[in-house]
Amino acid sequence: LVVVDIPEGITSIGDYSFFDCVRVRVIKFPKSLTSIGQSSFNSCSSLEQVDLLHTNVKELGDFAFLDCTSLREMKIPDSLQNFGGDVFENCSKLVPSDINLNDVNAVVAYLRSIQ
Repeated sequence: LVVVDIPEGITSIGDYSFFDCVRVRVIKFPKSLTSIGQSSFNSCSSLEQVDLLHTNVKELGDFAFLDCTSLREMKIPDSLQNFGGDVFENCSKLVPSDINLNDVNAVVAYLRSIQ
């Protein structure tokens, strides 16, 4: 599994849906998406970019992108308001080293500032 194309009409990605899919590189999200569950993409270590701008995502569950060690770009919509714990832990390529990855608000503020 290298490319994931989530079809329109899907509103949520359940907990652990793509957990440890280490070869996933590309994920295409539908506009209908409103939530990403706990550990949904945890340990997807080949995932480099996530573009949620065109979605209606309102929440990211705990550990949603934990250990996505190759993740270097993430685009998030203004609709995103609720964040679980440790969403971006061990995503060291995503933000500058002076931003604490465990501080989701700081990470989100940074991501919004570069869009």
